[in-house]
Amino acid sequence: MKIINLSKDDVEFIDDKLDKYDSMFIENKINGRVSIGIKDNGVLVAGLDACMTAFRICYISTVFVEENYRRKGYGTSLMKELERRAGGMGANTIRLDTFDFQGKDFYIALGYEQIGFYKNDDDKYSEYFFVKRI
Repeated sequence: MKIINLSKDDVEFIDDKLDKYDSMFIENKINGRVSIGIKDNGVLVAGLDACMTAFRICYISTVFVEENYRRKGYGTSLMKELERRAGGMGANTIRLDTFDFQGKDFYIALGYEQIGFYKNDDDKYSEYFFVKRI
């Protein structure tokens, strides 16, 4: 046995194999992504990237708002728009993870439910996992 680094084609190959396997268990897999942002005078100041996954779940991978634009509704606007679009695509749940120094309290304020967390003994930060039914 030899462990190797995968090429982009290799990753697509194993993703396709997993999709084929999953299709035996998942009736209506939803595909798609939501990548939205807000510009101010032509400059991107906030953005969000999420993808549809199995079981009608939308997974948020990235949310970012420039520091000068925080606490002004930009993040909330992006999250509400994501919920609207994801629901329109067939999602009934949104999930995400964040660290305690990032947006934990922000997601709680938006009605997301914390379903787990862990703290690595070597790190001083904890990671939190959230879901919201839409």
